[in-house]
Amino acid sequence: MAYEEIRKLIEKTGKDLGLKESIIEEISEPKRVVDVYFPVQMDSKDIKIFHGIRVQHNNARGPFKGGIRYHHEVNMEEVKILAALMSLKTAVIDIPFGGGKGGVAVDVKDLSKNELKRLTQGFAKAIYDVIGEQKDVPAPDINTNPEIMKWFLEEYEKIIGKKEPGVITGKALKDGGIKVRDEATGLGGAAVVQEIAKILKKKPEQITVAIQGFGNVGSHLAHHLQHMGFKVIAIADIDGGFMHEDGLDYHKTYKAIKSGRKIIDQCFCQVHGKSNDCCVISAKDVLERKCDILIPAAIGEQITTKNAKNIKAKIIVELANHPIKDEAEQVLKKNNILIVPDILANAGGVLASYFEWRENVEGVKMSYDEAKEKLIDKMRLATRKVLALSKLKKISMREAAYQIAISRIALKLKK
Repeated sequence: MAYEEIRKLIEKTGKDLGLKESIIEEISEPKRVVDVYFPVQMDSKDIKIFHGIRVQHNNARGPFKGGIRYHHEVNMEEVKILAALMSLKTAVIDIPFGGGKGGVAVDVKDLSKNELKRLTQGFAKAIYDVIGEQKDVPAPDINTNPEIMKWFLEEYEKIIGKKEPGVITGKALKDGGIKVRDEATGLGGAAVVQEIAKILKKKPEQITVAIQGFGNVGSHLAHHLQHMGFKVIAIADIDGGFMHEDGLDYHKTYKAIKSGRKIIDQCFCQVHGKSNDCCVISAKDVLERKCDILIPAAIGEQITTKNAKNIKAKIIVELANHPIKDEAEQVLKKNNILIVPDILANAGGVLASYFEWRENVEGVKMSYDEAKEKLIDKMRLATRKVLALSKLKKISMREAAYQIAISRIALKLKK
């Protein structure tokens, strides 16, 4: 996906909504692009210059919000796309944030822990004046974690000379984070499945689910789906996986993988326990398994024109970012496959970030159970609203999600 594609989607949606050209243009373009080069002292005492980016797309609804990633392929085009999607994501689930994204072009495998800390401190120094708990609130993303967020926060507070824990979310529990954060994207995805599955008019235990990806998102998703009563029949990650028509036992599978074994080596059936009659599948194969609901929860652009015609699911829930190529989506539509878009389906993570931010900034504290319940309720409500608009206007759920998000942003820009 290129930023031009996002821009065209926003422009088309804005025109469909009858918005003024100036409003459409304001939503189409980032409000600010921060492009920095900053020095970091390496363990060798040499100084190396790194490239950092922070794109602040839109803050009509509240502070810019979005993660910071450390990856050697970080570039302006990618960060602009992700910032725009975050603006839409926060709007579609109706939380008072805008959208932003940031990153540093670096291969973290090349850095020692001390170098990684100094890199984080250097990036914080480079962008501290454009962030803040009421301006822009970063969070972890690819190759960043709660420890890195702590380093960033400490450097930021050192510079501004006061405590401001709400400037960063995704912190460890002891540093002001919240317990539900790690599972939030998977939990939110499960809540979306729980709501959208109603259209199948079957009990959860009769509804079959296939999942591509068993990392943080996919594993938490499988955990919550099993507890909600759904029958997860196939799981695969980059190493491969397996399926069993009687349903897989998430807990035994996860325990085996955490002990160091590959997912492909372990098949635990819900009914039979350790099973020898599982079908071994690859990460690509799982997409084409016969099931009611298919959930791509790994990397983007997994469903293409080459395999779209082989998809047998009735519903696809996009837990990964942009897992379906645009041309492939047209094939799926012709085959009457319902697609729940990523800006809705994987928004549980930023919703949990909002809970953490409120706790840090406004003192609104919630127990784990309360946060979990509120996250599920809000994700299900957003799904109902998107589905209702889709049916009312006879448009796709993606188009409906864009219309809801952009109309909410536009409403604030008009005031």
